[in-house]
Amino acid sequence: MALTWLIARQALLPAGAACLAAMVAGLFGSATATAEPPPRPPNCTAADLAGIASGVAAATSGYLFTHPDVNNFYSSVRDRPHEEAADAINTYFEANPQARADLTGIRQPLVDFRNRCGLTPPN
Repeated sequence: MALTWLIARQALLPAGAACLAAMVAGLFGSATATAEPPPRPPNCTAADLAGIASGVAAATSGYLFTHPDVNNFYSSVRDRPHEEAADAINTYFEANPQARADLTGIRQPLVDFRNRCGLTPPN
């Protein structure tokens, strides 16, 4: 019995030491590995983004209702495959630079928010 205990202790001692080392590394080592990212600038919260996005959405809706040609065009491309729709939109804006300028101006607050808050643009 004593021999069995001795063999078991010798086998478990390295495993126990390894577990203890892993726990210590997990507790103290991860503190430096998962350091907090720097805080975002003021007015970069989800609520700020939602407010800006809702304003842009409302302005876009108003623009589309008052520009039925642009509204009809966007309505016609919504069911197309993504790449086909993107090509159609680029072609439309090449032929209608004022619509491009108007809609770019409407969405500028979202671009400004992303730039100010260090967010990457959507794909």
